[in-house]
Amino acid sequence: MLKIGVDIEDIERFRGKSQEFLDRIFTENEQKYCKSFRQPQSRFCARFCAKEAVVKALSGFGVKDVRYREIEVFHDENGCPCIKILKKLPKNFTVNLSISHEKSKAIAFVTIEEIQ
Repeated sequence: MLKIGVDIEDIERFRGKSQEFLDRIFTENEQKYCKSFRQPQSRFCARFCAKEAVVKALSGFGVKDVRYREIEVFHDENGCPCIKILKKLPKNFTVNLSISHEKSKAIAFVTIEEIQ
């Protein structure tokens, strides 16, 4: 079975967010990555979209108790964005992610497939 999730957000919503907010939503690795850029808000926004898309897709499988900090966006050895779920789930899943951002918007598209 395959489920999808998508989210789009305004990048400006992530400009100047407090450290408390960042700590509540993003892992330490994600914060380090995003803050390494001159304009980190676009990276934070894209990662938020990815987390929201994962939550939406997982809900199609009845999984509704995953928090944003339990979802980590990272890049593989080829530079492709990937998802790591840091919480034990009741089933095994394959997660695919595509993220993008431009001047004012960021978007993420996720597919999740249950592994039998």
